[in-house]
Amino acid sequence: MNRREFGKLGAGAAVGSAWLGATGLSIGSASGVRFSVMLWALEKQAPFDRCVEWVAEAGYQGVELVGEFQKWSSAERAATLARVRRLGIVFDAMSGVKAGFAVPEQKDLFRTQFTEHLQSAVELECPKVILLSGKRVEGLGDAVQRQTSIENLTWAAEKAAKAHVEIVIEPIDLLENPTIYLATVTDGFEIVKAVNSPQVKVLYDFYHEQRGFGNLIEKLEKNIDWVGLVHVADVPGRHEPGTGEIDYGSIYRALAKLNYGRSEEHTSELQ
Repeated sequence: MNRREFGKLGAGAAVGSAWLGATGLSIGSASGVRFSVMLWALEKQAPFDRCVEWVAEAGYQGVELVGEFQKWSSAERAATLARVRRLGIVFDAMSGVKAGFAVPEQKDLFRTQFTEHLQSAVELECPKVILLSGKRVEGLGDAVQRQTSIENLTWAAEKAAKAHVEIVIEPIDLLENPTIYLATVTDGFEIVKAVNSPQVKVLYDFYHEQRGFGNLIEKLEKNIDWVGLVHVADVPGRHEPGTGEIDYGSIYRALAKLNYGRSEEHTSELQ
């Protein structure tokens, strides 16, 4: 994706705005819904600062980080935060914890990495952190990994609450990652309901769920209270909404009907 192609993706925010507007839900601070970009989609095209400028120029309101900040010094973090403020955008979600919350042997490493990650979120004024389950451990059994997930996320929820940060756990489809433990939002919702903390919700990635399981809207409707973030991209190819088989018009109408974004700030991330 080059700069010109990304410029065209500004239409993604415009189309999303039109869809939401048709249902009475607008994008921006008034509704609490914000359109953002996962910066890895641009990171090979230009330096970080220029990519952030492209995001702002294309009309998006936020950026999701995927570990870039881990190499920044304190001074670089402060300068970068000041820059995004001037551009009128925010860091609204960040990933980067490599240890999986569902892997028993990684328990101590997960907790160490999460603590460091949470501090970065506070420094960068980022309200959400994204966590991955890690690998499926052959021969261990689902019940053990699920209980490990619940215990680690319950521990993390207490830390996150003190920092005023929300955790979202992200399922990844098995076509992309054949060894991942958490592969569907169905299991994700069961885990967060067991944790039962307002600090822990599910990242509903429509792209991943469509590839693996489908039935997107019914699962959204049944679990909307446990959805903390949505990711959008179309199937096949992981291109912008409207280019593939997912009916994003219906999905946005469902989000509006379910009052997504009215009770708290939510984000839709373009991958």
